Amino acid sequence: METILDRPASDAAPAPVDAASVPLGAAVSGHLAAAVLGTTAVVAGLLWDISWHASIGRDTFWTPAHLAIYLGGLLCGLSAGWLALSTTFAGTAAERGMAVGFWGFRAPLGAWVAIWGSIAMLTSAPFDNWWHDAYGLDVKIISPPHLLLAAGVLATQLGAMLQAVAAQNRHGGPRARAGQPARPGEGLGEAGSRLAWIYAFTGGLLLALVSTMFLEYNEPNKQHGALFYEICCAAYPLVLVGVARGSRLRWPATTVAGIFMAVRLAMTWLLPLFPATPRLAPIYNPVRHLWPPFFPELLIVPAVAIDLLLRRAGRPGGALAPPADGERPDGRTALVLVLTLELGAAFFALVLAAQWSFSEVLLSPYARNWFFAADQWTYRAHPGAWRYRYWLVGDAFGPRAAVLSLLLAAASSRLGLAWGGWLSRVRR
Repeated sequence: METILDRPASDAAPAPVDAASVPLGAAVSGHLAAAVLGTTAVVAGLLWDISWHASIGRDTFWTPAHLAIYLGGLLCGLSAGWLALSTTFAGTAAERGMAVGFWGFRAPLGAWVAIWGSIAMLTSAPFDNWWHDAYGLDVKIISPPHLLLAAGVLATQLGAMLQAVAAQNRHGGPRARAGQPARPGEGLGEAGSRLAWIYAFTGGLLLALVSTMFLEYNEPNKQHGALFYEICCAAYPLVLVGVARGSRLRWPATTVAGIFMAVRLAMTWLLPLFPATPRLAPIYNPVRHLWPPFFPELLIVPAVAIDLLLRRAGRPGGALAPPADGERPDGRTALVLVLTLELGAAFFALVLAAQWSFSEVLLSPYARNWFFAADQWTYRAHPGAWRYRYWLVGDAFGPRAAVLSLLLAAASSRLGLAWGGWLSRVRR
C-alpha cells in the first residue's frame, strides 16, 4: 500500500497561486515574529512555573511565571486572529490563495491551530485555579487542568511551527516555488535561510516542551531504569525525525537538539540567580533560590546520527529520494522500513550510551556546581544519602526493556518520517 513517503514529489499538490509572487522581504512577517515570541515566552514560563512551585509552592495566580505563560499564549492567539482578519478583508489574491478557509475567514493553517491553542490555554486558567482551591497542591505535574493547558500550549507551539515551515517551503528555492519539496541547503537565499532557522527554532521549542511534560521522570537517579529510556524512545524520535524531515538546513536534527539544549540550559543557569523562600508547609528543605530544572538530555548525540541517516536516504536510490521511473512501490516500502529500523536503532543505542554514562557523572561530586546544577532539590524533599543513588522506578533496565525501547524508537521514527513528509509539503 502506498504511503505518504512513497509518492513522487511531482504528485504534491501545487500551490493555488505562485508563491514567488509574495516578496521575499516580507517572508519573516510580524505575525510570524509574534508567534515565535509568544511560544518562547510560553516554554520559558512553563519551566519557570515548575521551578516556582518547587521553590515557593502554590502562590497567587498572578505570579510572573503564570503571566509569561498566558501572555505568551494570548500573543499567539491575538496575532493569529489579526492575521485571519487581515487576510480575509485586506489580503491580496496571493495571500488569500495561500490560506485555509474556516467559517468564511481565511488564514494560514498554523494561525487556526494557534487560535485554538490560545483559547484552550485561557480556558485552562480558571479551571486550574478552581482545581487548586478544591484539591490543594498538585502531587504530580499531570492533572486535568494541566492536560488542557498542555493541549493548548502544544497547539500554539505547532501553530507557530506550521507558520514557519509554510513560509520556509514557499521560499525554499526553485523546487519549492514549483510546488515540490526542496532539498536541504538547496538555493535558500537570505530570506529562505532565515525562515529555515526560524522553523528549526520552533522545532527546538517543541522538543523542550515535550521534554518538560516528562520532567518528573528525568531525574539522573532514574536514568538506570527502564521507564526513562522507554519515554525517551517513544517521544523524542517523533519530534527530531519529523522536524528534520521538513527542514531545509544541512544538519536539521542536530540544530533542533542544540536549540533544545540551549533553551533548557538557559533556564537551568538563570533561575537559581533569583532568591526564593518556601511559603507552603510542610517545608523539609529550606531552599534559598529558585530550583533549577534538571540538566537536559543529551539528545544532540542521536540527533547527529539521525541527520546522517536522513541525508543518505535522500540521495538517489535512497528511501526518501524521488522514485526512479518504473520503480515498484514494494521496493520503496522496503527502503522506508529499513530506514525506520536504522533510525530507531541509532536513537536507542546512542541515547542509552549517552545517558547511562552521563547520569553517573550527574550523581558524582563533579556535577555539584552551577554548570550541571546537580544535587538541587525542592523544598518538599528530605535530603539524605538517597540523593546519590539510583532509584528503581518501574522495571529494571534489561533485555525486555531494551527490546521495548527499540520498538518504541522505531515506531516513533516511522511516525516522524510520515509527519515530516507532510511538513515538507505544507505551503499555506
